[in-house]
Amino acid sequence: MRENDMLEKEEIFSKVLRAGRRTYFFDVRATKADDYYITITESKKFTEEDGSFHFKKHKIYLYKEDFAAFSEILSDMTSYVLNHKGEEVISERHQKDFKKEYATEKVDTEEEASQISNFIDIDFDDI
Repeated sequence: MRENDMLEKEEIFSKVLRAGRRTYFFDVRATKADDYYITITESKKFTEEDGSFHFKKHKIYLYKEDFAAFSEILSDMTSYVLNHKGEEVISERHQKDFKKEYATEKVDTEEEASQISNFIDIDFDDI
């Protein structure tokens, strides 16, 4: 492998954000022309029933000419979410103390039983 190819893959500056099953890697890398760009990699861990696991990764390449617009849109989007939904995490599964509990509720009335029996299971592959 040529020396320039090695430089292209070299990480100049890196930060990591661990977020539950997801990990985000922010890396500054150099192009062949020795200019810098950013890669953002999301790595998500999946555990199999046998206990083994694998990771799925998604990567975004962000070049200098797009930094300002990207930053502005990201700021707009995060502000929108926080202004409309606040900072509280709504999804239980993303709470730090989340423990999955299985519902074992008993149907109390005939009306509730009737509503449940009227449920139709649709397979979207058939549509």
